[in-house]
Amino acid sequence: MTTHVESEEHKALRSAVAALGKRYGRDYLVRTVAEGKPLTELWSEAGKLGYLGVNLPQEYGGGGEGISELAIVLEELGAAGSPLLMLVVSPAICGTVIARFGTEDQKTRWLPGLADGTRLMAFGITEPDAGSNSHRITTTARRDGTDWLLTGRKVFISGVDMADAVLIVGRTEDARTGSLKPCLFIVPTDAEGFRKNPIDMELSAAEKQFELVLDDVRLPADALVGDEDAGLLQLFAGLNPERIMTAAFAIGMGRYALAKAIEYARDRTVWKSPIGAHQAVAHPLAQAHIDLELARLMMQKAAHLYDAGDDIGAGEAANMAKYAAAEACVKAVDQAVHTLGGNGLTREFGLASLITAARVARIAPVSREMILNYVSHQTLGLPKSY
Repeated sequence: MTTHVESEEHKALRSAVAALGKRYGRDYLVRTVAEGKPLTELWSEAGKLGYLGVNLPQEYGGGGEGISELAIVLEELGAAGSPLLMLVVSPAICGTVIARFGTEDQKTRWLPGLADGTRLMAFGITEPDAGSNSHRITTTARRDGTDWLLTGRKVFISGVDMADAVLIVGRTEDARTGSLKPCLFIVPTDAEGFRKNPIDMELSAAEKQFELVLDDVRLPADALVGDEDAGLLQLFAGLNPERIMTAAFAIGMGRYALAKAIEYARDRTVWKSPIGAHQAVAHPLAQAHIDLELARLMMQKAAHLYDAGDDIGAGEAANMAKYAAAEACVKAVDQAVHTLGGNGLTREFGLASLITAARVARIAPVSREMILNYVSHQTLGLPKSY
């Protein structure tokens, strides 16, 4: 399959998800956020329709497709004004890691629920002192008989209040070298020694952010996902889909904002003709559309490479897609607000809250500077600056 022409199956999926998104829309999201609730109704319906687990293996209740299809689901829900952030986390990161590296028991226990939406898993990598540097993670696991004891802190972990478990990135000591290596653990949110503290955010979102404190959390041997010695491989198996899905999130949001601005520019008449007839209004909106389309092409390339099993190629493309989509989204939202003038800052039109939300895509899950570092030394072969 070529990555630049969408298949009929993908077009059909896009149109079906767009119809679901339209039934809920921005009003549903705003109302639910105001009530302090999660987007349970949309999440459940998307699960029943098979959209949440479209990337997970069929034998465990999934759709048997890939990240390409899951990215379409998130983009279209975002374009309808009601994106599901936990799609990035539960099926894309956690579901992918368990499907690729989990034991038969872990797959049977978790994947069907992640696929139909009845279970949800959060992902914990970021730490107060580590940021984007996964080599500085201090959450450590040590053996105690056949069990593991996990201790550490995590910050900016999404949706922990809704999750049954968190896939935690920790480190174990290599018995031969004494150095620490990354590893992944499934930690139930009701485990003894596991505490979650909400972080007060200016960001208006249905998914809350948490700090996690892990104080000698005792885990059975089978809480470890995959091989203890294959940490980085397993970690990046989850991080590449995370970047691709963040791109989808940003593109969907940018499309939503742009559609609102286009509608306004077609109708709003100040002198004799609608403001959209003026190039100073029309051209920036056209540029925003072009940038979003280009970002989507790179996202599709990244998803195609990942689904084809090319982890190295997908890593480069996923980083580029996330960078391009974040920039395109921020510019589209900014231009949309500007097109509406004062109306762009009113609750009635609902664009102002997207200014903060769009900015997140430049920061998380990895900053644009770290992506530029990656491209500088991985793609261009320039010396490392750190």
